[in-house]
Amino acid sequence: MSLSKKCLILVILIFPVALSAQSIHIPPHEKVVFKNGLTVLLLEKRGVPIVNFAALVKTGAAADPLGEEGLASITAQLLRKGTQKRTAQQFAADSDFTGGSVEADAGADFSTVQGEFLNKDLARGLDLFSDALLHPVFPQAEVDKLLAQSLDGVRAAKDEARSVLGTYYNAYVFNGNGYGRTADGDEISLTKIHRDAIVKFYETYYAPGNIILAVAGDFQAAEMKKKLEEVFGQWPSKPVTSVKIPALPPVKGKKLLLVDKPDATQTYFAIGNVATAAGDPDRVAIRLVNTVFGGRFTSLLNEALRVESGLTYGAMSAFDPRKSPGPFGIYSYTKNESTVQAIDMALQVLQKLHKQGISPGELASAKSYIKGQFPPSIETSKQLAQIIAINEFYGLDDSEINDLEKRLDAVTPAIAQQVIQKHFPSENLVFTLIGKSSDISTAVQKFAEKRDARIISEPGFWPPPAQK
Repeated sequence: MSLSKKCLILVILIFPVALSAQSIHIPPHEKVVFKNGLTVLLLEKRGVPIVNFAALVKTGAAADPLGEEGLASITAQLLRKGTQKRTAQQFAADSDFTGGSVEADAGADFSTVQGEFLNKDLARGLDLFSDALLHPVFPQAEVDKLLAQSLDGVRAAKDEARSVLGTYYNAYVFNGNGYGRTADGDEISLTKIHRDAIVKFYETYYAPGNIILAVAGDFQAAEMKKKLEEVFGQWPSKPVTSVKIPALPPVKGKKLLLVDKPDATQTYFAIGNVATAAGDPDRVAIRLVNTVFGGRFTSLLNEALRVESGLTYGAMSAFDPRKSPGPFGIYSYTKNESTVQAIDMALQVLQKLHKQGISPGELASAKSYIKGQFPPSIETSKQLAQIIAINEFYGLDDSEINDLEKRLDAVTPAIAQQVIQKHFPSENLVFTLIGKSSDISTAVQKFAEKRDARIISEPGFWPPPAQK
Protein backbone atom coordinates (compact mmCIF):
# COMPACT_ATOMS: atom_id res chain seq x y z
CA MET A 1 0.00 0.00 0.00
CA SER A 2 1.23 3.52 -0.78
CA LEU A 3 2.57 5.77 1.96
CA SER A 4 -0.46 8.03 1.72
CA LYS A 5 -2.85 5.07 2.03
CA LYS A 6 -0.96 3.59 4.90
CA CYS A 7 -1.26 6.72 6.87
CA LEU A 8 -4.98 6.74 5.88
CA ILE A 9 -7.22 6.51 9.02
CA LEU A 10 -4.40 5.95 11.52
CA VAL A 11 -3.36 9.59 11.18
CA ILE A 12 -6.50 10.41 13.17
CA LEU A 13 -5.11 8.47 16.12
CA ILE A 14 -1.58 9.73 15.86
CA PHE A 15 -1.75 13.34 14.80
CA PRO A 16 -2.78 16.19 17.03
CA VAL A 17 -5.81 18.12 17.64
CA ALA A 18 -7.61 20.95 19.55
CA LEU A 19 -8.69 24.18 21.21
CA SER A 20 -8.62 25.41 24.74
CA ALA A 21 -8.57 23.20 27.83
CA GLN A 22 -11.55 20.89 28.39
CA SER A 23 -12.60 21.43 24.75
CA ILE A 24 -11.68 18.13 23.13
CA HIS A 25 -14.30 15.48 23.71
CA ILE A 26 -15.77 12.76 21.59
CA PRO A 27 -19.55 12.50 21.86
CA PRO A 28 -20.80 9.57 23.96
CA HIS A 29 -21.75 6.47 22.05
CA GLU A 30 -23.36 3.10 22.65
CA LYS A 31 -21.81 -0.32 22.10
CA VAL A 32 -23.95 -3.36 21.32
CA VAL A 33 -22.91 -6.90 20.39
CA PHE A 34 -25.49 -8.81 18.36
CA LYS A 35 -26.11 -12.51 18.96
CA ASN A 36 -24.12 -13.40 15.83
CA GLY A 37 -21.07 -11.57 17.21
CA LEU A 38 -21.31 -8.32 15.22
CA THR A 39 -20.02 -5.40 17.30
CA VAL A 40 -22.10 -2.25 16.71
CA LEU A 41 -21.13 1.25 17.83
CA LEU A 42 -23.78 4.00 17.67
CA LEU A 43 -22.90 7.68 17.94
CA GLU A 44 -25.59 10.32 17.52
CA LYS A 45 -24.40 13.64 16.06
CA ARG A 46 -27.14 16.09 15.21
CA GLY A 47 -26.88 19.26 13.17
CA VAL A 48 -25.94 17.89 9.75
CA PRO A 49 -28.46 15.51 8.10
CA ILE A 50 -25.91 12.83 7.25
CA VAL A 51 -25.39 9.26 8.47
CA ASN A 52 -22.04 7.48 8.11
CA PHE A 53 -21.34 3.77 8.30
CA ALA A 54 -17.87 2.36 8.90
CA ALA A 55 -17.50 -1.43 8.90
CA LEU A 56 -14.06 -2.51 10.01
CA VAL A 57 -13.18 -6.09 9.11
CA LYS A 58 -10.54 -7.22 11.60
CA THR A 59 -8.43 -8.77 8.85
CA GLY A 60 -6.34 -6.95 6.28
CA ALA A 61 -3.40 -7.44 3.98
CA ALA A 62 -1.43 -9.32 6.62
CA ALA A 63 -3.67 -12.28 5.74
CA ASP A 64 -2.73 -12.21 2.06
CA PRO A 65 -1.22 -15.55 1.05
CA LEU A 66 2.47 -15.34 0.22
CA GLY A 67 2.80 -14.36 -3.42
CA GLU A 68 -0.76 -13.03 -3.60
CA GLU A 69 -0.17 -9.62 -2.02
CA GLY A 70 -3.07 -7.32 -2.82
CA LEU A 71 -5.77 -9.96 -2.26
CA ALA A 72 -7.40 -8.25 0.73
CA SER A 73 -7.49 -4.92 -1.08
CA ILE A 74 -8.87 -6.40 -4.30
CA THR A 75 -11.54 -8.29 -2.34
CA ALA A 76 -12.66 -5.11 -0.57
CA GLN A 77 -12.73 -3.01 -3.73
CA LEU A 78 -14.88 -5.59 -5.51
CA LEU A 79 -17.64 -5.54 -2.90
CA ARG A 80 -19.52 -2.80 -4.76
CA LYS A 81 -18.74 -4.22 -8.21
CA GLY A 82 -21.69 -6.58 -8.39
CA THR A 83 -24.02 -8.12 -5.81
CA GLN A 84 -26.82 -10.71 -5.85
CA LYS A 85 -29.32 -8.06 -6.95
CA ARG A 86 -27.20 -5.34 -8.58
CA THR A 87 -24.61 -5.26 -11.32
CA ALA A 88 -21.66 -2.93 -10.84
CA GLN A 89 -23.39 -0.38 -13.07
CA GLN A 90 -26.67 -0.66 -11.15
CA PHE A 91 -24.88 -0.30 -7.83
CA ALA A 92 -23.12 2.85 -9.03
CA ALA A 93 -26.38 4.26 -10.44
CA ASP A 94 -28.30 3.60 -7.22
CA SER A 95 -25.51 5.18 -5.19
CA ASP A 96 -25.46 8.23 -7.44
CA PHE A 97 -29.24 8.52 -7.22
CA THR A 98 -29.05 8.91 -3.44
CA GLY A 99 -26.10 11.29 -3.65
CA GLY A 100 -24.30 8.97 -1.27
CA SER A 101 -21.27 6.75 -1.54
CA VAL A 102 -19.95 3.30 -0.64
CA GLU A 103 -16.20 2.75 -0.66
CA ALA A 104 -13.97 -0.10 0.48
CA ASP A 105 -10.28 -0.92 0.73
CA ALA A 106 -7.78 -2.73 2.92
CA GLY A 107 -4.67 -1.84 4.87
CA ALA A 108 -2.26 -4.12 6.66
CA ASP A 109 -4.25 -4.56 9.88
CA PHE A 110 -7.84 -4.37 8.69
CA SER A 111 -10.23 -3.87 5.79
CA THR A 112 -12.87 -1.13 5.71
CA VAL A 113 -16.24 -0.61 4.06
CA GLN A 114 -17.65 2.90 4.40
CA GLY A 115 -20.96 4.44 3.44
CA GLU A 116 -22.28 7.99 3.62
CA PHE A 117 -25.88 9.06 2.99
CA LEU A 118 -28.34 11.81 3.77
CA ASN A 119 -30.60 10.72 6.61
CA LYS A 120 -33.66 11.16 4.35
CA ASP A 121 -32.15 8.42 2.16
CA LEU A 122 -31.21 6.18 5.07
CA ALA A 123 -33.34 3.22 3.94
CA ARG A 124 -31.83 3.25 0.43
CA GLY A 125 -28.38 3.89 1.80
CA LEU A 126 -28.50 1.06 4.31
CA ASP A 127 -29.76 -1.25 1.58
CA LEU A 128 -26.77 -0.36 -0.62
CA PHE A 129 -24.24 -0.58 2.18
CA SER A 130 -25.51 -3.92 3.44
CA ASP A 131 -25.80 -5.29 -0.10
CA ALA A 132 -22.09 -4.66 -0.67
CA LEU A 133 -21.11 -6.13 2.68
CA LEU A 134 -23.43 -9.15 2.72
CA HIS A 135 -24.09 -10.12 -0.92
CA PRO A 136 -21.10 -9.52 -3.24
CA VAL A 137 -20.75 -12.00 -6.13
CA PHE A 138 -17.37 -10.96 -7.57
CA PRO A 139 -18.19 -11.16 -11.31
CA GLN A 140 -15.28 -12.48 -13.33
CA ALA A 141 -15.35 -9.53 -15.71
CA GLU A 142 -15.09 -7.08 -12.80
CA VAL A 143 -12.28 -9.14 -11.25
CA ASP A 144 -10.31 -9.03 -14.50
CA LYS A 145 -10.94 -5.30 -14.94
CA LEU A 146 -9.87 -4.35 -11.41
CA LEU A 147 -6.75 -6.52 -11.49
CA ALA A 148 -5.72 -4.91 -14.79
CA GLN A 149 -6.35 -1.42 -13.42
CA SER A 150 -4.40 -2.22 -10.25
CA LEU A 151 -1.50 -3.56 -12.28
CA ASP A 152 -1.44 -0.39 -14.36
CA GLY A 153 -1.59 1.63 -11.16
CA VAL A 154 1.53 -0.05 -9.74
CA ARG A 155 3.45 0.56 -12.95
CA ALA A 156 2.31 4.19 -13.10
CA ALA A 157 3.28 4.74 -9.46
CA LYS A 158 6.85 3.73 -10.22
CA ASP A 159 7.10 6.67 -12.59
CA GLU A 160 6.81 8.93 -9.53
CA ALA A 161 9.44 8.05 -6.91
CA ARG A 162 7.53 9.72 -4.11
CA SER A 163 4.56 7.40 -4.75
CA VAL A 164 6.52 4.23 -4.04
CA LEU A 165 9.20 5.39 -1.59
CA GLY A 166 7.18 4.21 1.40
CA THR A 167 6.51 0.83 -0.20
CA TYR A 168 10.19 0.14 -0.90
CA TYR A 169 11.13 1.48 2.53
CA ASN A 170 8.68 -0.67 4.47
CA ALA A 171 9.66 -3.75 2.48
CA TYR A 172 13.32 -3.15 3.33
CA VAL A 173 12.71 -2.31 7.00
CA PHE A 174 10.67 -5.47 7.56
CA ASN A 175 12.69 -7.72 5.21
CA GLY A 176 9.61 -8.40 3.12
CA ASN A 177 7.76 -9.91 6.10
CA GLY A 178 4.68 -8.71 8.00
CA TYR A 179 4.29 -5.01 7.31
CA GLY A 180 6.94 -5.29 4.61
CA ARG A 181 4.43 -6.86 2.23
CA THR A 182 2.60 -4.35 0.07
CA ALA A 183 -1.14 -4.21 0.65
CA ASP A 184 -1.72 -3.01 -2.92
CA GLY A 185 0.15 -5.87 -4.54
CA ASP A 186 2.82 -5.62 -7.23
CA GLU A 187 3.42 -6.53 -10.86
CA ILE A 188 3.94 -10.19 -9.92
CA SER A 189 1.42 -10.84 -7.16
CA LEU A 190 -1.51 -9.20 -8.94
CA THR A 191 -1.12 -11.62 -11.87
CA LYS A 192 -1.45 -14.56 -9.47
CA ILE A 193 -4.74 -13.50 -7.88
CA HIS A 194 -7.80 -15.36 -9.20
CA ARG A 195 -11.49 -15.15 -8.46
CA ASP A 196 -11.50 -18.34 -6.39
CA ALA A 197 -8.98 -16.81 -3.98
CA ILE A 198 -11.08 -13.64 -3.71
CA VAL A 199 -14.23 -15.60 -2.90
CA LYS A 200 -12.32 -17.67 -0.35
CA PHE A 201 -10.91 -14.56 1.34
CA TYR A 202 -14.38 -13.06 1.62
CA GLU A 203 -15.97 -16.25 2.91
CA THR A 204 -13.16 -16.75 5.43
CA TYR A 205 -12.91 -13.29 6.96
CA TYR A 206 -16.13 -11.38 6.25
CA ALA A 207 -18.13 -12.71 9.18
CA PRO A 208 -20.14 -10.82 11.82
CA GLY A 209 -17.86 -11.83 14.68
CA ASN A 210 -14.90 -10.39 12.76
CA ILE A 211 -16.49 -7.00 12.09
CA ILE A 212 -16.93 -3.75 13.99
CA LEU A 213 -19.75 -1.64 12.55
CA ALA A 214 -19.70 2.00 13.62
CA VAL A 215 -22.56 4.34 12.72
CA ALA A 216 -22.37 8.07 13.38
CA GLY A 217 -24.61 10.94 12.40
CA ASP A 218 -28.15 12.28 12.52
CA PHE A 219 -30.31 9.38 13.75
CA GLN A 220 -31.97 7.99 16.85
CA ALA A 221 -29.87 5.22 18.41
CA ALA A 222 -32.78 2.97 19.40
CA GLU A 223 -34.29 3.15 15.93
CA MET A 224 -30.92 2.61 14.24
CA LYS A 225 -30.16 -0.39 16.42
CA LYS A 226 -33.47 -1.94 15.38
CA LYS A 227 -32.78 -1.33 11.68
CA LEU A 228 -29.28 -2.81 11.92
CA GLU A 229 -30.53 -5.87 13.75
CA GLU A 230 -33.12 -6.44 11.02
CA VAL A 231 -30.46 -6.17 8.31
CA PHE A 232 -27.39 -7.76 9.91
CA GLY A 233 -28.81 -9.80 12.79
CA GLN A 234 -29.53 -12.83 10.59
CA TRP A 235 -26.03 -12.90 9.11
CA PRO A 236 -24.83 -16.42 10.05
CA SER A 237 -21.98 -16.47 12.53
CA LYS A 238 -18.88 -18.56 11.94
CA PRO A 239 -15.46 -18.85 13.57
CA VAL A 240 -12.65 -16.71 12.17
CA THR A 241 -9.02 -17.35 12.98
CA SER A 242 -7.27 -14.10 13.73
CA VAL A 243 -4.14 -13.36 11.75
CA LYS A 244 -1.06 -12.85 13.90
CA ILE A 245 1.24 -10.15 12.59
CA PRO A 246 4.80 -10.86 13.71
CA ALA A 247 6.29 -8.26 16.03
CA LEU A 248 9.65 -7.79 14.37
CA PRO A 249 12.48 -6.22 16.39
CA PRO A 250 14.27 -3.11 15.10
CA VAL A 251 17.04 -3.68 12.60
CA LYS A 252 20.49 -3.83 14.18
CA GLY A 253 23.24 -1.77 12.60
CA LYS A 254 22.85 0.11 9.35
CA LYS A 255 21.69 -1.07 5.95
CA LEU A 256 20.93 0.79 2.73
CA LEU A 257 18.81 0.02 -0.32
CA LEU A 258 19.37 2.05 -3.48
CA VAL A 259 16.59 1.79 -6.05
CA ASP A 260 17.97 2.92 -9.38
CA LYS A 261 15.71 5.23 -11.38
CA PRO A 262 17.93 6.16 -14.34
CA ASP A 263 15.91 9.21 -15.38
CA ALA A 264 15.72 10.70 -11.89
CA THR A 265 16.93 14.26 -11.34
CA GLN A 266 16.16 14.05 -7.63
CA THR A 267 16.79 11.50 -4.89
CA TYR A 268 13.94 10.54 -2.59
CA PHE A 269 15.05 9.03 0.69
CA ALA A 270 13.66 7.49 3.86
CA ILE A 271 15.62 6.81 7.06
CA GLY A 272 14.36 5.01 10.15
CA ASN A 273 13.56 1.64 11.69
CA VAL A 274 10.85 -0.49 13.24
CA ALA A 275 9.16 1.64 15.90
CA THR A 276 5.99 1.39 18.01
CA ALA A 277 2.62 -0.32 18.10
CA ALA A 278 -0.75 1.37 18.55
CA GLY A 279 -1.44 1.76 22.24
CA ASP A 280 2.20 2.23 23.23
CA PRO A 281 2.20 3.86 26.70
CA ASP A 282 4.50 6.60 25.40
CA ARG A 283 2.28 7.47 22.43
CA VAL A 284 1.34 11.01 23.53
CA ALA A 285 4.93 11.94 24.36
CA ILE A 286 6.08 10.41 21.07
CA ARG A 287 3.55 12.57 19.25
CA LEU A 288 4.81 15.67 21.00
CA VAL A 289 8.46 15.00 20.29
CA ASN A 290 7.79 14.09 16.68
CA THR A 291 5.82 17.29 16.19
CA VAL A 292 8.94 19.22 17.13
CA PHE A 293 11.28 16.96 15.18
CA GLY A 294 9.47 16.46 11.90
CA GLY A 295 5.71 16.57 12.30
CA ARG A 296 4.91 20.13 11.22
CA PHE A 297 6.12 22.78 8.79
CA THR A 298 8.20 24.54 11.46
CA SER A 299 9.82 21.27 12.59
CA LEU A 300 13.53 20.91 13.16
CA LEU A 301 13.89 18.78 10.05
CA ASN A 302 12.02 21.12 7.74
CA GLU A 303 13.75 24.19 9.13
CA ALA A 304 17.18 22.65 8.50
CA LEU A 305 16.61 21.01 5.11
CA ARG A 306 14.22 23.51 3.57
CA VAL A 307 14.28 26.90 5.26
CA GLU A 308 17.93 27.23 6.23
CA SER A 309 19.73 25.23 3.53
CA GLY A 310 17.28 25.18 0.64
CA LEU A 311 18.12 21.52 -0.06
CA THR A 312 14.49 20.48 -0.42
CA TYR A 313 10.93 21.74 -0.53
CA GLY A 314 9.95 19.46 2.30
CA ALA A 315 11.22 17.15 5.04
CA MET A 316 9.16 15.30 7.61
CA SER A 317 9.13 12.40 10.03
CA ALA A 318 6.28 10.10 10.97
CA PHE A 319 5.44 7.13 13.16
CA ASP A 320 2.95 4.60 11.79
CA PRO A 321 1.81 2.58 14.83
CA ARG A 322 -0.20 -0.54 14.09
CA LYS A 323 -1.33 -3.79 15.75
CA SER A 324 2.33 -4.80 15.93
CA PRO A 325 5.18 -2.28 15.86
CA GLY A 326 5.06 -0.27 12.65
CA PRO A 327 7.71 1.88 10.96
CA PHE A 328 9.20 5.23 11.85
CA GLY A 329 10.72 7.23 9.02
CA ILE A 330 12.37 10.50 8.08
CA TYR A 331 11.27 11.40 4.54
CA SER A 332 12.65 13.96 2.13
CA TYR A 333 14.09 14.53 -1.34
CA THR A 334 16.74 16.65 -2.97
CA LYS A 335 18.66 17.19 -6.21
CA ASN A 336 20.99 14.37 -7.26
CA GLU A 337 24.10 16.45 -6.56
CA SER A 338 23.02 17.31 -3.01
CA THR A 339 21.94 13.80 -1.98
CA VAL A 340 24.74 13.20 0.49
CA GLN A 341 24.52 16.71 1.90
CA ALA A 342 20.78 16.38 2.54
CA ILE A 343 21.07 12.95 4.19
CA ASP A 344 23.99 14.17 6.30
CA MET A 345 21.91 17.12 7.45
CA ALA A 346 18.93 14.93 8.33
CA LEU A 347 21.21 12.72 10.41
CA GLN A 348 22.74 15.76 12.09
CA VAL A 349 19.28 16.97 13.13
CA LEU A 350 18.54 13.50 14.50
CA GLN A 351 21.79 13.43 16.46
CA LYS A 352 21.11 16.92 17.80
CA LEU A 353 17.71 15.73 18.99
CA HIS A 354 19.39 12.94 20.95
CA LYS A 355 22.06 15.17 22.45
CA GLN A 356 20.01 18.25 23.29
CA GLY A 357 16.45 16.96 23.54
CA ILE A 358 13.74 19.57 23.13
CA SER A 359 13.53 22.77 25.09
CA PRO A 360 10.63 23.80 27.36
CA GLY A 361 9.70 26.40 24.76
CA GLU A 362 9.64 23.84 21.93
CA LEU A 363 7.61 21.49 24.09
CA ALA A 364 5.08 24.18 24.95
CA SER A 365 4.81 25.16 21.29
CA ALA A 366 4.17 21.55 20.26
CA LYS A 367 1.46 21.18 22.90
CA SER A 368 -0.31 24.27 21.64
CA TYR A 369 0.05 23.10 18.06
CA ILE A 370 -1.47 19.71 18.80
CA LYS A 371 -4.28 21.24 20.83
CA GLY A 372 -5.00 23.60 17.97
CA GLN A 373 -4.96 21.05 15.15
CA PHE A 374 -7.15 18.26 16.50
CA PRO A 375 -10.75 19.54 16.51
CA PRO A 376 -11.11 19.52 12.69
CA SER A 377 -10.38 15.78 12.73
CA ILE A 378 -13.37 15.00 14.96
CA GLU A 379 -15.93 17.32 13.38
CA THR A 380 -17.76 15.16 10.86
CA SER A 381 -19.79 12.02 11.40
CA LYS A 382 -17.51 10.23 8.93
CA GLN A 383 -14.46 11.04 11.02
CA LEU A 384 -16.23 10.02 14.23
CA ALA A 385 -17.37 6.69 12.80
CA GLN A 386 -13.82 5.93 11.70
CA ILE A 387 -12.32 6.94 15.04
CA ILE A 388 -14.59 4.89 17.26
CA ALA A 389 -14.23 1.83 15.01
CA ILE A 390 -10.43 2.05 14.96
CA ASN A 391 -10.21 2.68 18.70
CA GLU A 392 -12.38 -0.39 19.29
CA PHE A 393 -10.13 -2.45 17.03
CA TYR A 394 -6.94 -1.40 18.83
CA GLY A 395 -8.46 -1.80 22.28
CA LEU A 396 -8.46 1.95 22.99
CA ASP A 397 -11.27 4.02 24.46
CA ASP A 398 -12.63 7.56 24.41
CA SER A 399 -9.90 8.76 26.76
CA GLU A 400 -7.61 8.82 23.71
CA ILE A 401 -9.41 12.05 22.85
CA ASN A 402 -11.11 13.11 26.06
CA ASP A 403 -7.89 13.03 28.11
CA LEU A 404 -5.56 14.17 25.34
CA GLU A 405 -4.93 17.65 26.70
CA LYS A 406 -4.27 16.34 30.20
CA ARG A 407 -1.81 13.79 28.85
CA LEU A 408 -0.10 16.41 26.72
CA ASP A 409 0.30 18.75 29.67
CA ALA A 410 1.86 15.95 31.74
CA VAL A 411 4.81 15.55 29.35
CA THR A 412 7.95 17.28 30.67
CA PRO A 413 11.30 17.87 28.95
CA ALA A 414 12.71 14.97 30.99
CA ILE A 415 9.98 12.62 29.76
CA ALA A 416 10.54 13.85 26.22
CA GLN A 417 14.24 13.04 26.52
CA GLN A 418 13.44 9.51 27.68
CA VAL A 419 11.14 9.05 24.72
CA ILE A 420 13.80 10.27 22.31
CA GLN A 421 16.33 7.77 23.61
CA LYS A 422 13.83 4.92 23.56
CA HIS A 423 11.84 5.47 20.38
CA PHE A 424 13.85 7.61 17.94
CA PRO A 425 16.52 5.43 16.29
CA SER A 426 20.05 6.79 16.24
CA GLU A 427 22.72 4.16 15.64
CA ASN A 428 20.51 1.47 14.12
CA LEU A 429 19.18 2.87 10.88
CA VAL A 430 17.62 1.66 7.63
CA PHE A 431 18.13 3.82 4.52
CA THR A 432 16.07 3.58 1.35
CA LEU A 433 16.89 5.80 -1.61
CA ILE A 434 15.27 6.11 -5.02
CA GLY A 435 17.49 7.98 -7.43
CA LYS A 436 19.92 7.86 -10.32
CA SER A 437 22.40 5.20 -9.26
CA SER A 438 25.16 6.29 -11.64
CA ASP A 439 25.20 9.71 -9.96
CA ILE A 440 24.92 8.76 -6.29
CA SER A 441 25.79 5.10 -5.67
CA THR A 442 29.44 5.65 -4.78
CA ALA A 443 28.81 8.65 -2.56
CA VAL A 444 26.06 7.03 -0.46
CA GLN A 445 28.11 3.95 0.39
CA LYS A 446 29.36 5.70 3.51
CA PHE A 447 25.97 5.52 5.19
CA ALA A 448 25.89 1.74 5.65
CA GLU A 449 28.17 -1.26 5.40
CA LYS A 450 25.34 -3.52 4.27
CA ARG A 451 24.03 -2.31 0.93
CA ASP A 452 21.48 -3.65 -1.52
CA ALA A 453 20.30 -2.48 -4.90
CA ARG A 454 17.29 -2.72 -7.19
CA ILE A 455 16.20 -1.19 -10.47
CA ILE A 456 12.82 0.49 -10.32
CA SER A 457 11.72 -1.21 -13.54
CA GLU A 458 12.14 -4.62 -11.92
CA PRO A 459 8.77 -6.06 -10.90
CA GLY A 460 7.93 -6.06 -7.23
CA PHE A 461 9.43 -4.23 -4.29
CA TRP A 462 11.21 -7.10 -2.53
CA PRO A 463 13.69 -8.77 -2.29
CA PRO A 464 16.80 -7.04 -3.52
CA PRO A 465 18.33 -9.08 -6.36
CA ALA A 466 21.23 -10.26 -4.19
CA GLN A 467 18.74 -12.03 -1.91
CA LYS A 468 16.68 -13.74 -4.60
